[in-house]
Amino acid sequence: MQEAKVLSPNIEVEEWFQGEPSNIDQERGKVIVVEVFQVNCPGCFVGAIPEAIQAYQKFQNNDDVLFWGIGTAFEDYNFNTKENLKKLLETGEVVGETLNHLTLQGQLPDGRLEYRIPFPVAWDKLVPSDPANLEKNVDEFIQRDFPNWDELAESMRSQIRSQVTTYFSQKKFEARTFDKFRMRGTPTTLIIDKKGYIREHFFGSGHPLQTSIQSLLDE
Repeated sequence: MQEAKVLSPNIEVEEWFQGEPSNIDQERGKVIVVEVFQVNCPGCFVGAIPEAIQAYQKFQNNDDVLFWGIGTAFEDYNFNTKENLKKLLETGEVVGETLNHLTLQGQLPDGRLEYRIPFPVAWDKLVPSDPANLEKNVDEFIQRDFPNWDELAESMRSQIRSQVTTYFSQKKFEARTFDKFRMRGTPTTLIIDKKGYIREHFFGSGHPLQTSIQSLLDE
C-alpha cells in the first residue's frame, strides 16, 4: 500500500457505454477499481483486462466493490477512438496492434476476443491540446518521472527535455481522466478505498489486484 494517502479526484468521461453513470464522490463506502486502457494496446488485452475480469468475477457479489473500465487515448488517435471502443464492447472486435498481436498469439477465434468486459465502461473526455500548456506539461512530466532531475548532467537534462517537449507538442488531445491521475501509460489500474483515497496506482499487469482489494475491504 502507498504510505501517503491522496484523495482521489473525480473521473471525467464523455460517455458511458456500459453501466449507469457514476463518479468517485458518489460511491463513498465502496472500494472502486478503475481499469484504464487503450483500444490499441496489446498489453491491456493480454494481461491487465483479463486480470481485472478475474477480480471482478471474485468480488461481483460483494456490494462494497465497484469495477469500472475507462477507454482513453494519448497516442494512435486513428485507432484509439470512441467508435472503436464501442465496437469492441458490442462485438469483441479489436484493431491495430491489438489485432495484430492477438492474431499472432492465436487468441482471436473468429477474429474476436474470447471474452467480454463485464463491468461498466466509459470513454475518457478528450479535448484538443492547448499549445499554451506545453511548458507546464513538460515541467510536470519531468517533476513526476525524474525525481533526481537536479542530479543529472546538463547534457542529459537537455536531451530529456527535448524528447518530452517533442512528445507533448505532437499530442493532439488531452485525455482528462488520464492526465488528471497522472498516468504513465496503459494499462493502468487505480484502486480507491472506501473513504475516496487512491491506495494503488498500478502500471502494467501482474500486480496483486485481488489481494489489494481484499485488504481494503478488511480495513
